[in-house]
Amino acid sequence: MSQDAAIRLSTVSVVDALAASLRDRVLDGQLASGTTFAETEIATEYGVSRPTARSAVTALVHEGLLQREANKPAYVPHLTRADVDDLFLVRTPLETQVVQVLVERGTVPVTAAERAIADLDRLGADAPHSAFVESDLRFHQSLVDAVDSPRLSRLYRGIKGEMHLCMVQTRHTLGRERIVAEHCAVLESLRAGDADEAVRRMRDHLDGACRSLQRLFEESRG
Repeated sequence: MSQDAAIRLSTVSVVDALAASLRDRVLDGQLASGTTFAETEIATEYGVSRPTARSAVTALVHEGLLQREANKPAYVPHLTRADVDDLFLVRTPLETQVVQVLVERGTVPVTAAERAIADLDRLGADAPHSAFVESDLRFHQSLVDAVDSPRLSRLYRGIKGEMHLCMVQTRHTLGRERIVAEHCAVLESLRAGDADEAVRRMRDHLDGACRSLQRLFEESRG
């Protein structure tokens, strides 16, 4: 490998590591909405070059975890009721189509889905809220990835990032027992090869999550 190629690989590794660290801080709720990400400050804090900091920030902007306006630093957005409506406008038809396709192809990711359910069920009451959300959304990601569509997986990861951020900012979920039960119900239908029932259960699950978040935003305005 040439020296230039090695430098490029090293740079990519540093960018990925920095993006992962910043992502964790946002999704753990360590950084409140409105917090800015000035590239010079990030470069100084982490001891990296400004282009490396810029690349890491850009990665999070593409994931929907940060927003950036022209000639201004990126910042953690404050998601709203309108954002919830828009996220589920995309998410619900996408995920109901996913379970339909999985049954048709017979490619249900039983092991990955069961592991996500078990991890969620094992979390203690004192577990970080972000860990709860991660296990919840990992179940859904396992179904999406099992379709084996690079474009679909890429699209869903963008939605998932914003969903995670929304739930972290509101400190809200449906509750572990309910989510575990509903995830198990979806997986049961998938394993049985019942596409109609899998679609119905997934839709009910997502509609419940959407309504719950909508109510939360209504109450916060009251």
